[in-house]
Amino acid sequence: MGEEQKKQLEQQLWNIANTLRGKMDADEFRDYILGFIFYKYLSEKMNDYADAILQEDKIKFKNIDEQSEEGQEYLNAIREESIEELGYFLKPSELFSAVASRGNGDSNNFILEDLTNILSSKARWGKTAKMILSICLKTLI
Repeated sequence: MGEEQKKQLEQQLWNIANTLRGKMDADEFRDYILGFIFYKYLSEKMNDYADAILQEDKIKFKNIDEQSEEGQEYLNAIREESIEELGYFLKPSELFSAVASRGNGDSNNFILEDLTNILSSKARWGKTAKMILSICLKTLI
């Protein structure tokens, strides 16, 4: 990519960001977006970690039935290992992709309450994650 193309791409990205933030202050928008990026990163890391644990059972984390007894057994085992290794745990329904899907559905789903519940639950976060998430939660709500 040439220098001129890079400048055009950079300008295009800035224009998109300015359109998305509307009348929101740039600093406030940055904090808001960084919180979402961090949540998405944690979700993807959780999903990959759980999929690796479940590989022997040929099960995908996103496909676990959270309501079934078997699903609860899997989730409890993964929760224990995840909090020990990653410092946090998210259920499949709490992953960024699942929350985003609910927000993109046909109904008027307002996902801010979902995000608040997910990020503020003390049971799923280790000490370091609790500290980091308290900062992110303040920027999201």
